[in-house]
Amino acid sequence: MNKYEIVKKIEEFAPLDKQEKWDSSGWIVDKNSINVNKVLFALTITDKIYEQALKNNCDMIISHHPLFSVPIKYKNIDMYCAHTNFDKADGGTTDLLIQALGYIAKPYNDFVRIVELKEETDVYDVKSRLMTISPKLRMINNNDTKKIRTIGFCAGSGAEFINETPCDAFVTGDVKFHAAIEANKVVFDIGHFESERVAVSYLRTITGISEKEGLIADEKSPFI
Repeated sequence: MNKYEIVKKIEEFAPLDKQEKWDSSGWIVDKNSINVNKVLFALTITDKIYEQALKNNCDMIISHHPLFSVPIKYKNIDMYCAHTNFDKADGGTTDLLIQALGYIAKPYNDFVRIVELKEETDVYDVKSRLMTISPKLRMINNNDTKKIRTIGFCAGSGAEFINETPCDAFVTGDVKFHAAIEANKVVFDIGHFESERVAVSYLRTITGISEKEGLIADEKSPFI
């Protein structure tokens, strides 16, 4: 497989020029060879993921999260990531999360989507649906809200958008203490890993690589 043709398909879906200025999407390690035999798709590149790639004879890793510094030992394998450009893409990370939950999204900004339910729904019914993705989610309900109609979504870390998004509830990950106590709406922290895991298999779908030649990494949330 031509690795540049693989990457071209990803960048057609999520152009690199859409990434945030601070981001490091794109080639992390680009070796001299053009062809690869097997690809490991992962959310985050860690030592365990690197070792999985070697164990399974993968000569390329495609991840969602970037590496801002590359350990020397990683430089013997091609690595590419699609991060905030993939988040912003139409049908990207947050849209995939919403789709997995059976909702229909409306764009709000580059990172946030809004779901409008057909009718007001008990907040605990929404919680139950979210628990199918994240059984150990945390719920914040400072106003003791009973019913919700609109839900904002931002996969990954989207706490900065909680109060500015016009919705009754907000779903994201990595909500810190002060963001929680200042929340002006119901907030569901479903976890960074849980909210973005769905993106991994879709990266493989975009490339058109078969299950035999494109493995999905065995990853788990670090939180037990």
